[in-house]
Amino acid sequence: MSLQSAIESKIESTFHVNYLNMENESHMHSGPATESHFKMTLVAEEFEGLSKVKRHQAVYKVLSEEMPKFHALALHTFSPKEWLESPQVSDSPLCRGGGK
Repeated sequence: MSLQSAIESKIESTFHVNYLNMENESHMHSGPATESHFKMTLVAEEFEGLSKVKRHQAVYKVLSEEMPKFHALALHTFSPKEWLESPQVSDSPLCRGGGK
C-alpha cells in the first residue's frame, strides 16, 4: 500500500468525511522521494466549531505513525458548512528550495 493510500485510509476510518482530496505534490519539489509532499483537503463533521489549529492537531494525531515518512503535508480543513460556502482551495506555491 502506498503512503498516500495509507493516509487516506486512516483519515476515512477516523473522521466522518464529507470530502477528501489528497494530492501528491512531490514532483513539485527537489529530491528523489516520490511520496514526500502532500496536499490534503478534508471536510469533516468533527471540524464544526474547531479552530484551524485544533483541526490540524486532530489530523496529526491520526497520522502520528505516518508523519515521519513524509516531509510536508499542506492541510486545508473545513466543516461541511464552511465548504458549502466556499468550496475552493488555493494552489500550492512552487518549490523554492534545493534543486528546483
